[in-house]
Amino acid sequence: MSRILIVAPSWVGDAVLSQPMLARLKQQEPEAQIDVLAPPWVLPVYRRMPEVAETIANPFGHGALRLGDRRRFAKALPAYDHALVLPNSIKSALIPWHAGIALRTGFRGEYRFGLLNDVRILDEKALPLMVERFAALAEKMGTDPIFEKGVRPLFFPRLAIDAAQRDAALAKYGLALDRPVAAFCPGAEYGPAKRWPARHFAALARTLSGRGMQVWLFGSAKDSAIADEIQSGCGRLCTDLTGMTSLDEAIDLLSCAGEVVSNDSGLMHVAAALDLPMAALFGSSSPRFTPPLSPRAKVISLELECSPCFKRECPLGHFDCLNKLEPGRVLSALDAAREL
Repeated sequence: MSRILIVAPSWVGDAVLSQPMLARLKQQEPEAQIDVLAPPWVLPVYRRMPEVAETIANPFGHGALRLGDRRRFAKALPAYDHALVLPNSIKSALIPWHAGIALRTGFRGEYRFGLLNDVRILDEKALPLMVERFAALAEKMGTDPIFEKGVRPLFFPRLAIDAAQRDAALAKYGLALDRPVAAFCPGAEYGPAKRWPARHFAALARTLSGRGMQVWLFGSAKDSAIADEIQSGCGRLCTDLTGMTSLDEAIDLLSCAGEVVSNDSGLMHVAAALDLPMAALFGSSSPRFTPPLSPRAKVISLELECSPCFKRECPLGHFDCLNKLEPGRVLSALDAAREL
């Protein structure tokens, strides 16, 4: 039985998009043990992937190289036969090299010559989606069965939910499922140019509440300010969970939703991997690179001449790509997603 180590990305959404790669590895080697080395904040995502045997917290953030610490950490790892390095940084390739893992796979990147010995050259036109780029690393060099029969990608990301953990989270926060749940994910770690305005979320909350639904707000403590704006705009109709739940709990509670409205964010990818009906809102970013991968997700983008600009703040100062995205259009997308 081979042992495989995945050096995982640092973003929740990217972690979700790596799951098809894990599924492909398991398809190739059903008996392989796949462990994941990831920053602590994305480990809950990997704990929801049945392909993963063990998760290991990566203690090294975005700071200094800390070469000695990385070497000592690597030497304490179990023995692995193969490492797949998903980030493109030199730091991400150091631990598999120090650990003496025989086969070290990754894309050519930041001064990694010698650290990787199975180096792939990324063809961005052939692999336009991030999920495809990750999945390609699971293939033997020179092969490309990902696109057999025109399927892109071979697998959609999927996360598993433990019913007992979900019920424990519901009890902890005093939540009931006596009415259908709509989940709003109003945050976006990247910046304001990816956030639908609070007033639009509030208007949609009023409409859905009038339909007999309860609305739960999800996000980190950084999203509490916009959640409070939404609450102020809708008369406190929502249940605000921002900054309260762990990511583990957020994933479990999100699975209770009958529909989701999300900015382009990590939680958008989580909702897609839970196969929930969703309206996914894109402003400054593009769904052509990291779309929500679910047939029940409706992507909404005004596709203005100035977008996607990929900026954190609107360079023109008007945020038209999201300000002009009216709640009625999002409601129509939600209604269509429920029918899928």
